[in-house]
Amino acid sequence: MAESKVERRVGRLARQVDAFAKAHGGVDVSVEYLGQRGARIVLVGQDGSWGDLVAPTYAIAQAAATSADATVKDAFDGEMAARVRTGRYEWRRMAGIQMGGRANT
Repeated sequence: MAESKVERRVGRLARQVDAFAKAHGGVDVSVEYLGQRGARIVLVGQDGSWGDLVAPTYAIAQAAATSADATVKDAFDGEMAARVRTGRYEWRRMAGIQMGGRANT
């Protein structure tokens, strides 16, 4: 990727992380490697809301996470996981997968 394109991608992802942090009272971030697909930026707000963003490379994801107003964790640890609040949608979706329900495509 050309350097200016990489910088734009980092900036866009960092702005998305900042917006999430603002909406949820702050955010902890973990960057997880996805293989050839790139990396996932896992977001956990202080209020328990969560989300994720996908970057084309681990380096871009890491740069976006560190340039955003976020606490960057080395891994998605127990503290972050304990704060995640799932809703009815997630539980129904997980149950459908587990119980042979409709495919989530």
